[in-house]
Amino acid sequence: MEKVIGADELASGERRSVIVDDIPALAVRVDDTIYLIEDVCSHDGQPLADGPLQDTSITCARHGARFDLETGAAQCMPATKGIRVFDVEIRDGDVWAGLSKTPKPATVPSSDGTPSDSTAAQSDDAADSESDSTAEEEAPQESVGPGGQRVTGTSPSTESDYLEALRQVIDPELFINIVDLGLIYAIEQDEENPRRIKIDMTLTSPACPAGPQLVQQSKMALERLHDVDEAAINMVMSPPWSPERMTDEARDQLGIF
Repeated sequence: MEKVIGADELASGERRSVIVDDIPALAVRVDDTIYLIEDVCSHDGQPLADGPLQDTSITCARHGARFDLETGAAQCMPATKGIRVFDVEIRDGDVWAGLSKTPKPATVPSSDGTPSDSTAAQSDDAADSESDSTAEEEAPQESVGPGGQRVTGTSPSTESDYLEALRQVIDPELFINIVDLGLIYAIEQDEENPRRIKIDMTLTSPACPAGPQLVQQSKMALERLHDVDEAAINMVMSPPWSPERMTDEARDQLGIF
């Protein structure tokens, strides 16, 4: 885990953009509980930082997709897939976070340093599930899937699986996924490390302002697969992108005949 923010830097109802394991994340405080979620809407790839909060849910400001802060689950359309959530701990007044098989929010201790009832309940739950946690540690290695859940693979991912994962990445200006736009030039598995995937991708123009966002979201989408530990994104501009690379479906969406 890594330290991301001071617990006293957030009042109830406030949120702060942070980075956890190189992933853009959002720390949100509701009453005395601090949640850490992936700062990206699974519907169109937009940040959730400006979205309204209601109880323990956050809503994407663009199209209204809503997500549960504790589980990351999508609660309404247009989102159909969840987002990652992080395990949170309070240590000496600081918020620590990281990826986990069983992510939980954290409760801020009272001013006299004693844990609240909910904190004690979390400790009891942790003790009760110790045997289950031990069993999970002995299980085969898993990866994080949408909604922060760990997904065990049953077979090696193929190029079709990689492309399907990348279809979750939506161009924020054209509202079309990057595969149908023709932005993916090549997909290759590292010969020395089969859990590392190398991607050559491009942009519709070299000055595209969404470039860093698309690269980061492509990396996250691929690393959700059960057998991918690292996705290396290589941005290329030759040959330059042209509309001929788009699928027929993407052309239809843009009105290109």
